[in-house]
Amino acid sequence: MAAFLIENMAPLMFAALVLFLLMGFPVAFALAANGLLFGLIGIELGLLTPALFQALPERVFGIMRNDTLLAIPFFTFMGLILERSGMAEDLLDTVGQLFGPLRGGLAYAVIFVGALLAATTGVVAASVISMGLISLPIMLRYGYDRRLASGVIAASGTLAQIIPPSLVLIILADQLGRSVGDMYAGALVPGLVLTGLYAGYILVVSIVRPEFTPALPPEARSLRGAKLLFRVLTSLVPPLVLIFLVLGTIFIGIATPTEGGAMGAAGAMILALMKRQLSWSLMRQAMDTTAKLSSFVIFILIGSTVFGLVFRAVNGDLWVEHLLTSLPGGELGFLIVVNIMVFLLAFFLDFFELAFIIVPLLAPVAEKLGIDLIWFGVLLGVNMQTSFMHPPFGFALFFLRSVAPREDYKDKITGKIIKKITTGQIYWGAVPFVCIQLIMVALVIMFPEMVFSGLDRGEPIDLDNVKIEIPAFDSGEPPPPFGAPEQPTEDPNADLMRQLQGK
Repeated sequence: MAAFLIENMAPLMFAALVLFLLMGFPVAFALAANGLLFGLIGIELGLLTPALFQALPERVFGIMRNDTLLAIPFFTFMGLILERSGMAEDLLDTVGQLFGPLRGGLAYAVIFVGALLAATTGVVAASVISMGLISLPIMLRYGYDRRLASGVIAASGTLAQIIPPSLVLIILADQLGRSVGDMYAGALVPGLVLTGLYAGYILVVSIVRPEFTPALPPEARSLRGAKLLFRVLTSLVPPLVLIFLVLGTIFIGIATPTEGGAMGAAGAMILALMKRQLSWSLMRQAMDTTAKLSSFVIFILIGSTVFGLVFRAVNGDLWVEHLLTSLPGGELGFLIVVNIMVFLLAFFLDFFELAFIIVPLLAPVAEKLGIDLIWFGVLLGVNMQTSFMHPPFGFALFFLRSVAPREDYKDKITGKIIKKITTGQIYWGAVPFVCIQLIMVALVIMFPEMVFSGLDRGEPIDLDNVKIEIPAFDSGEPPPPFGAPEQPTEDPNADLMRQLQGK
């Protein structure tokens, strides 16, 4: 029995983790408890030494000293301030009026505002809840299909995961040991392409099923001409300036992601102050939520550190590497299996858990196969985005369910009875957008230049043709070839000695 445990410690440890998660234990404590349990078993079997656990305090302090992780509370705080200061409401109202005459205009407005909020908040919950509260009643009022309305709101909110400054990109960069700025630059084009695919789907629906996406009636378009232009300028310019302040300074190398997040948080408070919405109550709510989310992330990271320390000590990384490198198809086979695995795990785990548990196991194998880790991180980020949209556990669906009407209600504007939105309608509305996200995964694999186009990779260096030239000596004579035996140097007084000796 002991020999069996020693030989199969890594797969047993991974299976036990899956069992703990399925039993409903909190992820952070399941990771840590699993690591400690198998660490003690390994010590008892003589496979490990007690000195292994002496590395844990230094690793925990290493997490606390990680400056990159400071960007998480900054961007979270920025997003919460913007969401609660009414900026999202102004954007949706203005862009909805702008696109209102078009069939499907409200859906286009939700997608556009979702991308804009993603670039300013980076928080999925804030985007989904804001658009659910503001745009869903309007879409229901004017006859949008309930499944389509639910799906487009949930999917547009998840753009905050792939469009910088995404929290998941920060985590992925930290776990892959790569620059957050490079991860942001690599994810920008795929995020915009995914936004375009969402809009393309709405265009197809508006042609095939026009009754699903009616245009706003003339009486609903309250803004026209100069009034509309003024609202566009006052609603769009401030967030665009904030986007440049945060992302522009990171992309051009002036600020680190942490510094960009700090500037974004300060900019969000300035915008809230300009709207006369900044108050102690707003600040307290934002800081409380920021502290909870940041603590959640750090505890999962500490738990994954405990698990990772023991898992590597029992050669779990070698077991995973052998398992994945032996797959047929080489690099392509590895990518297909990994993406299928991440897609299936996303039914049960959210993106934080996937990033902390799965990515550290996959990154060494990907690097050994010659896969660029920035590209690999963006690919995983697009795939993990489906974790928010998976029925029945997608968090974006939960966020939307919390604000969608559960009972029939009377609309205040039209006086009509609006039917409730069922959970099944929310789930079915998410399915087409999950398929679009999977198409985006395939596009990133087929066209990797979408990621590389945003990176400054410099000129490639051919190591086979590298020449090392050593400068000549001051005497003007060329140096002896490398490896040649040293020539004895003659004493400068040798000529005088020979004359004295008559030679």
